[in-house]
Amino acid sequence: MAIPDHARTNFQTLLRAARDDNLALMECTEVESGETRYVLCAVGRDGDAYVMTPFGHLAPRNPYEAYIPPS
Repeated sequence: MAIPDHARTNFQTLLRAARDDNLALMECTEVESGETRYVLCAVGRDGDAYVMTPFGHLAPRNPYEAYIPPS
């Protein structure tokens, strides 16, 4: 399956934020489950305010047990 364009764009934004040292790991609450998640965010500015753009959460358990790579 091909990776969609929006995913490639988001990945490039994430790489740029990492290169510029503008990443944060935030403790958040997942809306649907109420569980705590550790979310990788790009940090930006809007005037005097910081803006956090979430990209995804870290695997809550062993990621080697949670995912199967493509074949």
